[in-house]
Amino acid sequence: MLVRRYEGNPILKPKSSHSWEAQATFNGCPVEVNGKICLVYRALSLPHYKSITGTVSTVSNIGVSAPSKNGTSFHNRRIFIVPEEPWERFGCEDPRVTKFEDKYFIFYTALSTYPPSPDGIRVGLAISDDLKTVKEKHLVTPFNAKAMALFPERINGKVWAILSVHTDLPPTYVCLAPFDDEKEIWEESYWKKFYEDFTKYSLPLRRSPLDHFEVGAPPLKTKYGWLLLYSYIRNYFTPQQRLFTVEAALLDLNNPLRIIARTKWPLMVPEEYYERIGLVPDVIFPSGAVLRKNTIYLYYGAADTVCCLAYINLPTLIKRLLRKEEPPKFIRAQENPIITPRGDHPWESKATFNPGAIYLAGKVHLVYRAMSQDNTSVFGYANSKDGIHIDYRSPQPIYVPREPFEQKLQPGGYSGCEDPRLTIIDDKIYMCYTAFDGKNPPRVALTWIKVDDFLEQKWNWAKPVLISAPHMDDKDACIFPEKIEGKYFIIHRHGDDIDSALVSSLDFDGRTWLDEYRWIHPRKGWWDSKKLGIACPPIKTTEGWILLYHGVSEDNVYRVGAILLDPKNPLEVIARTDEPLFEPEEDYEKFGQVNNVVFPCGVVLIGDRIFMYYGGADQVVGVATIEVKKLLKYLKSCKV
Repeated sequence: MLVRRYEGNPILKPKSSHSWEAQATFNGCPVEVNGKICLVYRALSLPHYKSITGTVSTVSNIGVSAPSKNGTSFHNRRIFIVPEEPWERFGCEDPRVTKFEDKYFIFYTALSTYPPSPDGIRVGLAISDDLKTVKEKHLVTPFNAKAMALFPERINGKVWAILSVHTDLPPTYVCLAPFDDEKEIWEESYWKKFYEDFTKYSLPLRRSPLDHFEVGAPPLKTKYGWLLLYSYIRNYFTPQQRLFTVEAALLDLNNPLRIIARTKWPLMVPEEYYERIGLVPDVIFPSGAVLRKNTIYLYYGAADTVCCLAYINLPTLIKRLLRKEEPPKFIRAQENPIITPRGDHPWESKATFNPGAIYLAGKVHLVYRAMSQDNTSVFGYANSKDGIHIDYRSPQPIYVPREPFEQKLQPGGYSGCEDPRLTIIDDKIYMCYTAFDGKNPPRVALTWIKVDDFLEQKWNWAKPVLISAPHMDDKDACIFPEKIEGKYFIIHRHGDDIDSALVSSLDFDGRTWLDEYRWIHPRKGWWDSKKLGIACPPIKTTEGWILLYHGVSEDNVYRVGAILLDPKNPLEVIARTDEPLFEPEEDYEKFGQVNNVVFPCGVVLIGDRIFMYYGGADQVVGVATIEVKKLLKYLKSCKV
């Protein structure tokens, strides 16, 4: 697992008996002292009168803990750095500590104005020999900046620091600053010259002008480069869409201005209750880290209230960062789209899409969703010997709405049988589909047909039965082709997740519903951040089960990814593709009934290639293929 939260989180909470840290203790930064870890952190007081400001207010101080052997339990906390100079009189915030040449350099945000204004938010520095007393203090930057940290050793003879410039005058720049000696760190003349052209020292980390980022933990030295764990905030200027994330970049060991690699997707986003509830909800902020063997101990502030800890596997992170190979992609057939609406067939004159598929008797058999002009969905049938060219297409639908729960209740509205998924078990083909009457929430329906009847095109379908709970929008269902510990495994989707359910029998009685166990979740900040659903039944390989799924992004683009499930226990996810394997590119995928949609419901394995059948823009049927070997190789590099 790449990132794992400490189960004992939060590791530091406010303490009511300490008025100086009674309201919040967050944004902790660790430093190793004789093999143990001390934590310096921001501590927020209760409101009180402060003579240096002449006001009653809450004030941030910087606390420090006694050395901790395990890095998770911190005791004997005491106040360490307090606002006492005019340039910090309204608070000392968010410390970063680095041990450099036998001294501890603690940079922090110094507030000299209230309410805080950009020109009153600058970097302060405390130097200590022992983390017990402050030896000297300095105002560092004469301009708006914060989150400064020192590299732990000289690079090419110079002292290097990293800091965020213009954090309160966006856009922000994460810059590096080299010094000839430590005294230059607080020389005003140095910073005035630096400020004349500070952008030339900046790291190009911004992806969008709508985003914001700041220095997180002091850089960690690895043999691959300086590892920078930093805060990247998406849509920073739109509070309703703002997303705090943690990302990583690898900087050149000899020239830290050069980025070797960086993450494309978040390592972490706020998920746990202690990250979502607090003085500032939905905030995580990576404020410090230490490296022990192959594990990064990442300390972070949660909801601006508590300190938390997460572990990051360094080899896995480095492997992910330095991965050179491009992800494999499904390749479209040149013949696409292979099935399109037919005007001479009223039942499929408006759209033909989202096909289920099975491979039987040397043919690919497709059962596709077909829509008439009055928006009623039925199922059509086609087959192909080579999986691409359609050899036969039924002139009549093979499955039509027959039960009250799938017959139209709103004239002209959408209704019917949608999105079939087919699974062969013994001598039957089971078909899960979405049943919709146009008024009540769509639900999962199940039917089956004998294999012999299917091959002979004797459409003797069993009476369909609803299997998902009433009043719940549930769809995207299929049956796993093998039992798990004696039970049938049914995958479905209520809400935005992929759900799992185990049942003893497939003989549903119309009064028994699937359980809803949330199984696979959207990943905030990723290409599949908004909603997920399975694509089609999984494919068995020697490495595990490959399960394709569709993921929807915040801008409502449907893409396709894959998950690798444990071969013996498919409920366990081994890997999930970092990048999508397929996305709308062609006009027939970008423009249709619903734009920017690729939506597979059927997949077959022929030789060493997976044939994926999908709906393009809810309008037509396409097919694309990928080599199993290439997909498995990529999946192995995406282990969760």
